[in-house]
Amino acid sequence: MMPGTKRNPQTRMVRWLGRSLAGPPYIRGVSTVASLRLRTLVILRWMAVTGQTAAIFLVQFALGFTLPLTACISAISASAILNIVVSLRYPATKRLGDREAAFYLAFDIVQLAILLWLTGGLQNPFAILFLAPITISASALTLRSTLTLVSLALLCVTALGIASEPLPWTNDAVFHMPGLYQIGVWAAVVLGLSFSAVYAWRVAQEARNMSAALVATQAVLSREQQLSALGGLAAAAAHELGTPLATISLVAKELVRDTDESDPVAEEAKLLLSESERCREILGRLTTTLHPDDNVIDRTELGTLIHQVMVPYMDDAAAIELHLNAPQGSDGKATQEPQLRRRPEIIYGLGNFVQNAADFARQKVDLYAEWYEGSPEITIVIEDDGPGFPVEILEQLGEPYLTTRPRQNPLNAGDYEGMGLGVFIAKTLLTRTGAEVTFSNRANPQSGARVEINWPEGIWDDD
Repeated sequence: MMPGTKRNPQTRMVRWLGRSLAGPPYIRGVSTVASLRLRTLVILRWMAVTGQTAAIFLVQFALGFTLPLTACISAISASAILNIVVSLRYPATKRLGDREAAFYLAFDIVQLAILLWLTGGLQNPFAILFLAPITISASALTLRSTLTLVSLALLCVTALGIASEPLPWTNDAVFHMPGLYQIGVWAAVVLGLSFSAVYAWRVAQEARNMSAALVATQAVLSREQQLSALGGLAAAAAHELGTPLATISLVAKELVRDTDESDPVAEEAKLLLSESERCREILGRLTTTLHPDDNVIDRTELGTLIHQVMVPYMDDAAAIELHLNAPQGSDGKATQEPQLRRRPEIIYGLGNFVQNAADFARQKVDLYAEWYEGSPEITIVIEDDGPGFPVEILEQLGEPYLTTRPRQNPLNAGDYEGMGLGVFIAKTLLTRTGAEVTFSNRANPQSGARVEINWPEGIWDDD
């Protein structure tokens, strides 16, 4: 935007939400990183204790392999003791902080490494279990904690590849794997840890981003609903106060007319009359004196609704024009504009796209509205003559936290913060009304962005 131009309040709100929810993991009491319940880790650790104990006794007594049974039971008991201690000290509903959860998962990694060291190291096929705590961390903890745990796991895997107790085997025989094969096992475990961590992190991060963006969407929608309700309240107040205020004004005029100038009451009567007139002017500025149940407040024509959306951005540098393409009816005359509800989702969603177009347009923004005879379908197209959308991310537009244009606006002075979250919110709100939103670039006569909003079945109504 040009220096000195107005910035709409909804834009400021979206950008504040975008900075907050895309910023640090914990913001204003809302976490964008999932927190683990202590009970979840306790249950998983009990499962590990049960499985490890069963495996040890099966190998020792059923298969007849000789194991360092006392040392193995001691390592397993450490996990059981930790579970008992934390279960007695903390309530089952306790949610762990990032550092606490990372500590418990680090304990599990070290405990598993000790068991594997006692039972053959990387030659033990159970070495694959290193993936479990890493996957949990990547899904629920911060990137920093996950990288720390991955580093710890890689260190343990490398140490087990270098030295460990021999793998138990039959008849006191020593089982040896070729060195090259052991290197292959080490590489497989390392790659498995790395791939699982990256994969789980990416999937979880996308889910976290979507969750945070939906929270922002609900906040914006709630605010727009409050503003809409405030407008209806103003109309109701104007309607209800109009009659008593007219009576007060009438009585004040009678008092002024029937009172002599020398009478001390004359000044009070004039003051009462002037104040009553002032109240009527204030109510007139707030809204028209219409009843909130009237269709004019709740519903309006398509062109009037779009004009209402355009008004906050008409002071921007770019000129904004509205074109209504009314189809001709069977009588040869233009058909009547469809009546729409003043839904906050539509007003905010269209307003966001108009504001973005005005920010990036060189000179002009065009809005086209079209409807069809005998069909509820409605189409609105917003075009600007700016640089357009980058071609490489056209298919991704509408995803949360995707910056679709440069942070430095090439057309206007000053920094521009992008519009990833704003586009996601606008598209989500419009989709809730039955719209299909399509992003593209103008084919001709020159470059520019194009956003098409189509309601193939008309705009869904709550009534």
